[in-house]
Amino acid sequence: MANILYRLGRTAYKKWPFFLVGWLIAILAVGGFAAAKSKPMSSEFTIPGIPSLKAAEMQKELFPDAKAADKQVNGQIVLKAPAGHTLSEQPYKGRIDALVKKLQSAPQMPKGAEAQTIANPVVAAQMQSKQLVAQSMKQGMTKEQAEANAQALSPLSKDGRIGTISWNFDVENVMDIKQDTQKQIRSDAAAEAKNGLTIVAGGQGMQEMMQPGGTSELIGIAVALVVLVITFGSFVAAGMPILNAVIGLLLGTLGITGATYFFDLPETTTALASMIGLAVGIDYALFILSRYRSELRHVDRTKNDERAHAMGRALGTAGSAVVFAGLTVLIALSAFSVLGIGMLTAMGLGAAGTVFVAVMVSLTLLPALMGMLKGKAFGGRVRKDTTADDSDHDFVNGSVRLGRGIRKAPWAVALGVVALLGVLAAPVSNLHLGLPSDATAEKNTEARQSADLLAEGFGPGKNAPMIAVLDGRDIKVSGTDAAAQKELAGKQMQAYGKVVQWASKEDDVANAQIVQMAKKGDGAVVMITPKTGPADKKTDDLLTRLRDGQADIEKSSNVKVGITGQTAIAADVSEKLNDALAPYLAIVVGLAFVLLVLVFRSIVVPLLATLGFLASILATLGVTVKLVQDGMFGWFDPQPIMSFMPTLLIGIVFGLAMDYQVFLTTRMREAYAHGMDARDAVIDGFRHSGRVVVAAALIMISVFAAFASQDNALIKTIGVSLATAVFLDAFLVRMILIPAVMLMLGKHAWWIPKWLDKIMPNVDVEGESLSQHGARPGSPEHAAERAAAGTTDGVAAASAGSAASSDAAGTETTDAAASEHAATTPGLHGATPASIVEELFAGESHSTPKHLARDDEDRPRTS
Repeated sequence: MANILYRLGRTAYKKWPFFLVGWLIAILAVGGFAAAKSKPMSSEFTIPGIPSLKAAEMQKELFPDAKAADKQVNGQIVLKAPAGHTLSEQPYKGRIDALVKKLQSAPQMPKGAEAQTIANPVVAAQMQSKQLVAQSMKQGMTKEQAEANAQALSPLSKDGRIGTISWNFDVENVMDIKQDTQKQIRSDAAAEAKNGLTIVAGGQGMQEMMQPGGTSELIGIAVALVVLVITFGSFVAAGMPILNAVIGLLLGTLGITGATYFFDLPETTTALASMIGLAVGIDYALFILSRYRSELRHVDRTKNDERAHAMGRALGTAGSAVVFAGLTVLIALSAFSVLGIGMLTAMGLGAAGTVFVAVMVSLTLLPALMGMLKGKAFGGRVRKDTTADDSDHDFVNGSVRLGRGIRKAPWAVALGVVALLGVLAAPVSNLHLGLPSDATAEKNTEARQSADLLAEGFGPGKNAPMIAVLDGRDIKVSGTDAAAQKELAGKQMQAYGKVVQWASKEDDVANAQIVQMAKKGDGAVVMITPKTGPADKKTDDLLTRLRDGQADIEKSSNVKVGITGQTAIAADVSEKLNDALAPYLAIVVGLAFVLLVLVFRSIVVPLLATLGFLASILATLGVTVKLVQDGMFGWFDPQPIMSFMPTLLIGIVFGLAMDYQVFLTTRMREAYAHGMDARDAVIDGFRHSGRVVVAAALIMISVFAAFASQDNALIKTIGVSLATAVFLDAFLVRMILIPAVMLMLGKHAWWIPKWLDKIMPNVDVEGESLSQHGARPGSPEHAAERAAAGTTDGVAAASAGSAASSDAAGTETTDAAASEHAATTPGLHGATPASIVEELFAGESHSTPKHLARDDEDRPRTS
């Protein structure tokens, strides 16, 4: 791989116009398709096969003319009169009447008989109460119970101050709701919200679809630019990873947008891809560019061929690490598809596609940009370059001082970090998962205000209704005459009543009553109103108890019972995701462990990397519980953790954690493979990679933290959790804990069974096979090497130039050198896809490099 990447880097550098034009064509093609064919994204989230959706299917069978609970797209207007007044008073009643007329004529609203559901809550409450009370008492119910049932369904609160106007949109799914419809409803509501009358809109159909904003990305980019300027000391160099990442992100998000033509994608797909794509795009370019700067110290930077050679070596070493780091991220994100959960599959594959683009851009576009800039890649300097030379193993920087500090007492350091992570992980035991709803939205949103008003007027359970679907088709009587039908109807009502009584006896049920009967009487719908809201764990516990008692009530009543509704669906989704965590974790960790064994040729280092990841994940979840669920520091309103947060966190953080492990440990492995003592190699890895890993982690933290400003609760939670995870994993686990353990183990950290070492393929992440490219192009040594090999690489032999100064990477070329650049810079003439491929795979003749053979158990040697 190192040789292929070497040729790719050198070719992209020399034939940079071809690569730049290629990427431009790709962006225009994908962007054009996305603009012409894209469709709106969805906020719908369901998992086939869960009990609540099975109940919804049963409801559809019994009530074919009505939409099942999972297919209804509801809208709601909540009204509140000023203190000391009621909605039945003027001018409030008149304003509500005017609003009702406007709503009935709005687009996508129910038509015909269903349009009557859009009514003034004062009028509707009076009519509904009379009918329900009379009907219930006729069936033998006490007046007290009949009035309680009527009030439970009333659109008007007991004190008359708060009312609701509810409807189901005339659409197939929430994606069909047009923004113009939402705007008109909100405009009509605002026009009547006068004289102290409060009017807010809520419901699934009134949720604002997430629009690509860009603010969070810009904040992340700005912070990343500052970090990069400090890292490289050059404005030009600092801009390259940013440009690299933005182009990759642009192409990735355009691809996701275009994919909506073929698939229904959740609205969070683009935001997740933006977070991951931007972060890894900057980081991957940062690692390659940092290695390129290091390689430039060993060539004559005034010559284009030698700079191309330096870029080839940079890609052959750091590029190999980028490829394997990207693979770990791709494995983690793509593995979402094995869970069988459509939303997570879409989010994972969308983000994985963006990461793939980021890797390809880093491997091809970045070298091309360097070729375009020639000797000015590190221009616009703001400070002198103080990074360590690859050949300098005595250079001391902050990372070396950190490593030496750890080396003094590795046991104490390791135990301290483990103890700290344990304390942070402790709150995980109180983890409560749930799905977003109006009741868990941000307080400044209309959705949350709507839910709060409902809870104030009708109790918190108004936001968490459950629907029990009763199937009485197994209830039979002998005969088909009128008397038999009357007997059947009586048995059915008796059985349904028994189910209602069973549900009503639960302590946390505020009300349970039949709200709909099938035409044939062979089915019924029972509305169960809890005493607690959708974010309360007691509501989930109530659903569990109802499900636990379901078999007994079905046996005693001869009625099949299924519980559905948004509350039940959310709980089932959470349980399904919890059950999927273990197999998902096993798949991701297992595949990545194999990959890391190939990269590091060690059993111990991948094991340490995996255990460190588990520790950082638990600590991150613990911190998330305190911040989000408990509302510590007031950053979040206390709410359950999103059901898919643990799965997302595991997938994303594992990939990113392995990035840092690969970038830091490959330099340690490289030093050890070249004969350095195992413990000294750890310090040397700090010397050459520590600063870059810190910069990369700071960039990722800033990118993720910037998304914490989003109004979308899921994206905000993901941003905070990922920023926390990167901080804990990069700085505590990768930079302190694992090096401490490696320092304790010494050479044993690189242990691998001899039989396994022999059968594994050589992936050469250290770039050991690049030793044949070690001589500077144009030097006598290089000419001798090529002559001995009997081949040429097209580089004209020239006498060795004097090495440039250690800081020359940032200086601009002389006028004479500039003339040489112009003479050697190729245009598009002669650069064809065939010639590019030929140069990549047939540009040089090498013998297949052998892997580092073992002459003892302690150290690898080159063959």
